[in-house]
Amino acid sequence: MPLQAATTYPLSTVSSHLLAVLFSTAYVGSLYMAKNARIRYSTQNAPSRVQPGRRDDPAVIRARLAAATISSIFSCTVIYTLLLRSTSEHPFASTLQVLGVRWPENLLSCFQAPLIFLGPLYAMFLAGTLPGQSKYSIDRHFFDVFWTWIGVRNYVMGPLTEEIVFRACVLAVYTMGSATRWEMIAFAPLVFGLAHVHHAWDTYNRYGRTSDAFKRAAFSTLFQTAYTTLFGAYASFLLLRTNSLLPPLVAHIFCNIMGLPQIGDELRRFPAYKRTITAAYIIGIICFAFTLRL
Repeated sequence: MPLQAATTYPLSTVSSHLLAVLFSTAYVGSLYMAKNARIRYSTQNAPSRVQPGRRDDPAVIRARLAAATISSIFSCTVIYTLLLRSTSEHPFASTLQVLGVRWPENLLSCFQAPLIFLGPLYAMFLAGTLPGQSKYSIDRHFFDVFWTWIGVRNYVMGPLTEEIVFRACVLAVYTMGSATRWEMIAFAPLVFGLAHVHHAWDTYNRYGRTSDAFKRAAFSTLFQTAYTTLFGAYASFLLLRTNSLLPPLVAHIFCNIMGLPQIGDELRRFPAYKRTITAAYIIGIICFAFTLRL
């Protein structure tokens, strides 16, 4: 993060950890503080989510997006206040710089995440569902996905507010606390991963509050926490390397669009292309790993 080395920032390492936890708590807590943002559960049709008061209810989404936006502004305000205490020279411009609101130094980093999805993208090519192919429908694959409240949450405001809080603000306070780059890549993702633990409560209630629901909630939460922690490490690496919020934001949006790779389903769907699909996955992983060094 582009902070001036000669400036003494009013943070210790412990304070950096506490502020990182504060940002995470404020973000997650805001989703439950607003009355309209709280999810209402019912034992009837438990797995269904697109019902009034459920997670995918447009009213709930709008309330939660408003809460997340306010939380993001709060975290940015804390960063501004810390910089204001450290230097009197252009604190607003310094805040934008520290938060990565600038063009990336390495624009190619924005195209790095798709490499690891080379296998799924090749399977989409075989299915003819990539943009411009015969089975691609702009109404079904674009407008019906992105021009909905679920799409705005998953692919616009969700990634944007999470990257502002869990990447820009968290990494900023760790930088002010004189953490090393590798310490930031280690600590910041843990904050991001643990911030997703609250989804366990949603899953447990959504599936009827039974023992099976508890097992499902525990497994899915452990997996999601591990996955988001790994992604958080990569996104933190991108921000620290490029000094820009754009590459991790692009990676976040792209990963949300693609979802988890389903190589088993793809191999069963296209048995004649098993070798090429597998090769595409391997080549994608190798190319992704290689570009991490660039």
